[in-house]
Amino acid sequence: MDYKNVLKELVGIPAVSGFENVSGARIKSLMVGKCDEIMIDSFYNVIGLKKGNGDNRKKIMISAHYDEIGFLVKSIDDKGFIKLTSMGGFDPKILLAQEVLIHGTREIEGIIGAKPPHLLTPEETKTAVKLVDLSVDTGMEASEVKKIVSIGDIVTLKVPFLELQGGKVSTKSLDNRSGVAATIGIMNELNDKTLKNDIYFVATTQEEVGLRGAEVSSYNIDPDIAIVIDACHGDMPDCSKDFTYPLGKGPAIGIGPNLHKKLTKKLFDIAKRNGVLCQTDVEPGNTGTEAWAIQVSRSGVPTALISIPLRYMHTGTETLDIADIESSVKLVSLFLAALDDEMEETV
Repeated sequence: MDYKNVLKELVGIPAVSGFENVSGARIKSLMVGKCDEIMIDSFYNVIGLKKGNGDNRKKIMISAHYDEIGFLVKSIDDKGFIKLTSMGGFDPKILLAQEVLIHGTREIEGIIGAKPPHLLTPEETKTAVKLVDLSVDTGMEASEVKKIVSIGDIVTLKVPFLELQGGKVSTKSLDNRSGVAATIGIMNELNDKTLKNDIYFVATTQEEVGLRGAEVSSYNIDPDIAIVIDACHGDMPDCSKDFTYPLGKGPAIGIGPNLHKKLTKKLFDIAKRNGVLCQTDVEPGNTGTEAWAIQVSRSGVPTALISIPLRYMHTGTETLDIADIESSVKLVSLFLAALDDEMEETV
């Protein structure tokens, strides 16, 4: 499977948290032919089911969110400049001089203007920029902007998909389109295999604003086991090794109270047995992922977490190693196959 092309297609789909209604069908199209059934629920979670053939089938949920951080149009002034409010965790200082796409009645390009250093007051040079102080410039007059753009329209960063050296790529929304790409890869790996258990592949919504899609879908599916695939912080200069993970060394398997002990051990055992690269992610509290919501769904769901290392999270230059997606796919595919004969000792 060509993960670069899959990622490139995925990051090109606008899906700002809470506005996934415009993108669910496109995510669904990438699952066609890889599952027995595919549906989009009322929350725009995209759910693919691969049916098992066992007599006592269990339900296993593989979850990865497809929503992205972005913006909503807050106002349009009498000169056509657009003010934004954020959906998710953008740091305003990375937004200066960025290109954006405004998704109005048609897509139009704009730029987030930056006051040149020549015009900054001494006080402004000491103050962190705030989103409220930034404006989008489309080059159009207000009357023309308002024919295309309405208050509440979504806005996304417009950045290229860069292929870096060493198998790495850089762009926006790899958190968590990388997890969705891995999920599609797992479907592809298992496409010609028959398993005993029912596998639910779920591309979830509204993770960035409160894990809501995972909460809804896990309640409806009521799985016996869940595996969450998300992103963790990749290694970066001047960042502690306690909280970051090298790229190219495999996904990080989470350990902590949010995560089921036996499932976690099984993932490590399978990785070791099959020579799959992996790392250890110690999570003493809230993992900040969908595992936090799924674990306590209904009467409780044994949940595990694997995370793809990602540099520069929540920026337009998120960077990962394709090899880590491939390792994630191999690990979870082997895990699902092993559950056919080892379910009782795993849960």
